[in-house]
Amino acid sequence: MRHSLSIAVLGFALVSGMAFAADPVKPATAAAPAASAPAAEKTAQQSKMATCNKEAEGKKGDERKAFMKDCLSANKQEKQQNKMKTCNAEAAGKKGDERKAFMSECLKK
Repeated sequence: MRHSLSIAVLGFALVSGMAFAADPVKPATAAAPAASAPAAEKTAQQSKMATCNKEAEGKKGDERKAFMKDCLSANKQEKQQNKMKTCNAEAAGKKGDERKAFMSECLKK
């Protein structure tokens, strides 16, 4: 009985010692490339969120919440794309600063 108990304690000590001797840096560096890979490739939702966040600067509380909800909806994106097509067609023939100013005003409407 005493012999098996001491073998169990020695086995536990050996396993514990191996766990403490493991290099804690390796798991962190191994996980880092996996964590950074998805960050490099933004999904459509992440891109939309970044755009909406930029547009929401200065808004706070319920106003920001309502804006973000509207901005992130697919309907809003379709409206913006249609507006862009319309403004682009109307800006035909304009160049440089004149076109830039026209597009800015047209897209704000």
